[in-house]
Amino acid sequence: MSKFKAFLKRKNIVFSAKRYGVDALGAMAQGLFCSLLIGTILNTIGTQFNVGFLTATLGETGYTIGGLCSAMVGPAMAVAIGYALQAPNLVLFSLIPVGFATNALGGAGGPLAVLFVAIIAAEFGKMVAGETKVDILVTPIVTILIGIGTAALIAKPIGTAASAVGQLIMWATELHPFLMGIIVSVIVGIALTLPISSAAICAALGLTGLAGGAAVAGCCANMVGFAVMSFRENRWGGLVAQGIGTSMLQMGNIVKNPKIWIPAIVTSAITGPIATCIFKLEMNGAAVSSGMGTCGLVGQIGVYTGWLNDIAAGVKDSITAMDWIGLVLVCFVLPGVICWALGLVCRKIGWIKEGDLKLD
Repeated sequence: MSKFKAFLKRKNIVFSAKRYGVDALGAMAQGLFCSLLIGTILNTIGTQFNVGFLTATLGETGYTIGGLCSAMVGPAMAVAIGYALQAPNLVLFSLIPVGFATNALGGAGGPLAVLFVAIIAAEFGKMVAGETKVDILVTPIVTILIGIGTAALIAKPIGTAASAVGQLIMWATELHPFLMGIIVSVIVGIALTLPISSAAICAALGLTGLAGGAAVAGCCANMVGFAVMSFRENRWGGLVAQGIGTSMLQMGNIVKNPKIWIPAIVTSAITGPIATCIFKLEMNGAAVSSGMGTCGLVGQIGVYTGWLNDIAAGVKDSITAMDWIGLVLVCFVLPGVICWALGLVCRKIGWIKEGDLKLD
């Protein structure tokens, strides 16, 4: 056993929740962002501003730039996961076909299947990497065979299960928009601030529709909420870093004083049902956008893209003033005002003290 542990240590294979549940999951979200999400944004820009090269058909198969990016989402996620696991080059490059195959076999729940399969393939690849004189053959063969073989066994069941959970959440939100608006908004908002990836979770579950709108609300409640609430400590730099960056920057302060999180969580519980019940805010763009909030304004771009998709599909006539009002209120105005007010209350009763929200 000691020899095996020494071998794993030499190969940099660490079985831990942080490496797989934080590092790998976060990297998966980056892979999604750099493929599917960027492709969607570029296609939207091309369509709205008549930028020909962004929407022109490429090749005989009829791909656009966005279509090609979407086709490569599996490889992008797998390589990102391998990079997070510090896989050597031959393993990293071999994850490209593994990611493509797994995402294709996983269907709607492909991203979650890619997470599991890419981790397994990368770790087995790391085990054999550099162990033989024909490493250039052995490492890719082992990584690809293990990866695609595992995908053939588990990708479809995992994808189906993830899709079913996502569909259940979306169905429940349609049925009980008030209660589910609170639950989804609070949970996804918490996930966004924790050192895990809310974007990857939303993508893995395919969270769109009203549930996606509630998820956007929860993320914005945390990002904009912390940005405004901590303005006196962090000024404009903190406003930008948290408001269009990430509220995860407050995680160190939350560990020291968990009560500073109360205003943002309560805000998400308020804005979630406002999004689902009053404004009927839906995320019908890429599911990964549901977990991005105001990070680079990706959540808002996703909602806008969804509107365009609905109009193209004939299920929506046009983008109304009420749509824009709801988006601005839920994503920016209400999170800032409510969280700021709740923050003042917490400061007055001593739950939040001067310096508790200061970023290093």
